[in-house]
Amino acid sequence: MTYATDRLHEEIAYVAYHFHWSMDEILDLEHPDRRRFTQEIASLVTRAAGTEG
Repeated sequence: MTYATDRLHEEIAYVAYHFHWSMDEILDLEHPDRRRFTQEIASLVTRAAGTEG
């Protein structure tokens, strides 16, 4: 199964924006690790916004 290109670009942009990592650094991550970072970033953003439930 091929991972959707649009989704991959979204993940790269999201991690790069928040962590200021290069595309190469992000692409070097295994898929589960990259997904984990996007989830952790989302959690941090939610908490910072004061919207955690």
